[in-house]
Amino acid sequence: MMRKFAVAALILGALTFVVGGISWAAKSHAAEAVEHAQEAVEHGKAGHADVLVKHAETALTHAEAAQKEKANPHMEEGIKGLKDAISHGKAGHADVATKAAEGALMHIKEVK
Repeated sequence: MMRKFAVAALILGALTFVVGGISWAAKSHAAEAVEHAQEAVEHGKAGHADVLVKHAETALTHAEAAQKEKANPHMEEGIKGLKDAISHGKAGHADVATKAAEGALMHIKEVK
């Protein structure tokens, strides 16, 4: 009897951990896009065009995935802004890239 109880408790504990872990790990692509777009803006304001590009590229990847999951005109505009930010950042124009990233961030935040 004790053995069955121990096995049942172990299984219940494992299920609780696995199911709970799934909800902890789940973060939407839109949320990831916002997070990286914010990082891009912060680094752009500091004049770090190269780091801005890295975060904008990551934000773009997540924004495009979010757009595939559920099309949204704000996400579409955010994607365009991120592409502009990447282009200008690669050219070393941190100020212009930052403005593009800020515009992208504004649109991505509007996605509901």
